[in-house]
Amino acid sequence: MGVLSNMIDRENLKLGDHIYSWRQAYIYAHHGIYVGCGMVVHFTRGAGQEIGTGTVLDNFLLSSSPTHSIDTPCPRCANQTRTDGVLCSCLDCFLSGGNLYIFEYGVSPAFFLAKARGGTCTLAPSDPVEDVLHRSSFLLDNGFGGYNVFKNNCEDFAIYCKTGLLVSTNISVGRSGQLASYISAASTVVSTPLRFMTTSFSGLALVSVGMYCAGRLMSDIGVRRDVLKVPVERLIATPGQDISPGLDISERTTEMAKED
Repeated sequence: MGVLSNMIDRENLKLGDHIYSWRQAYIYAHHGIYVGCGMVVHFTRGAGQEIGTGTVLDNFLLSSSPTHSIDTPCPRCANQTRTDGVLCSCLDCFLSGGNLYIFEYGVSPAFFLAKARGGTCTLAPSDPVEDVLHRSSFLLDNGFGGYNVFKNNCEDFAIYCKTGLLVSTNISVGRSGQLASYISAASTVVSTPLRFMTTSFSGLALVSVGMYCAGRLMSDIGVRRDVLKVPVERLIATPGQDISPGLDISERTTEMAKED
């Protein structure tokens, strides 16, 4: 893979690869874990619920769920009874006509910053393939909590499957690199008018780029300190556990941090 593109051919996919495909004219990407035989495990919401805000934004972003109806199921995916949560779909349904890209792990800080668009790579190393497949299979059977675009989205799901890392605080965003890039860009834009009074245009540009890069880097799962390595089995509350089964993934991880 290179700095300019993470596009990959299907024949080069390997078990446990974290893959993604851009949606809505490259506004956002949908992420999943390739589990072999042309199938992908991914986390999504149903049509009209991608953000889950109860506003017009829910209808602006297209659903990442398979597009086949119950009456005309995909011959590979068969008749899926659910359109949200953790699903196993064929590669064609996952891509929904888009191109195939691979998410890179264990990259250098320089490479990470050279990839100006977030949600394409991380400094964090990937765990062994068997761990990645175990997590994705377990979560396919047991779920990954409620979908939340800020703390528990499809990229968060795929990164957890690859690394086992969960954010242990409730005050920050999740592990999503694409969301972190949007927040960093927004923060830079908001603060820009204040800097016009103190610097030239070229200096303003350099400061803005620096702020954007710093924001992305500090939010990366590979460098932030508010994360825990959590066994996938601990995400499911069992009798005798202190963790309430009603808590979502981020809240449950916060409780784990207090216990540890």
